[in-house]
Amino acid sequence: MTADVPHRTTTSRATGRPGDASPFALGLLLRRAHWHAAAVMTEALRPLGIELRHFAVLIVLMDRGPTVQRDLAVATGSDKAGIMRVVDDLERKGLAVRKAVPGDRRARAVEITPEGVELFDVAHASAEPLSERLVAELGPGEPERLADLLTRITRHTDGEA
Repeated sequence: MTADVPHRTTTSRATGRPGDASPFALGLLLRRAHWHAAAVMTEALRPLGIELRHFAVLIVLMDRGPTVQRDLAVATGSDKAGIMRVVDDLERKGLAVRKAVPGDRRARAVEITPEGVELFDVAHASAEPLSERLVAELGPGEPERLADLLTRITRHTDGEA
């Protein structure tokens, strides 16, 4: 231990088990839920030939319209090199195109193509039955409540006020 970190004896150490009362418990549960959700959504996207990282960019493009790569990186939690690889993939598949940004010779905006919009819609249709598995253990109204709670938790991390 370092001198500037106070030593405290605690009985709520992270265990990852149900009922864990540690300060890490919620983060651990959210991480496990993310892994589970990502696995299910990956299964839905696999037959379409794209990955979650591709779909995350398509979501941003559908929501915002043409978006410069640096903003795509921020919106998807990617780095500059990673977002370039994803956009390269989407361009090769005909799902997105880069276009010059008027007034900025260096910037390129990424725009979803009609084929990208079509794939986006097909992905939603194919994910519907799989997404029901995510909430199969929840009761009536609980999936909506969970979505509301997660939205409130993440609201400030997404740059919203």
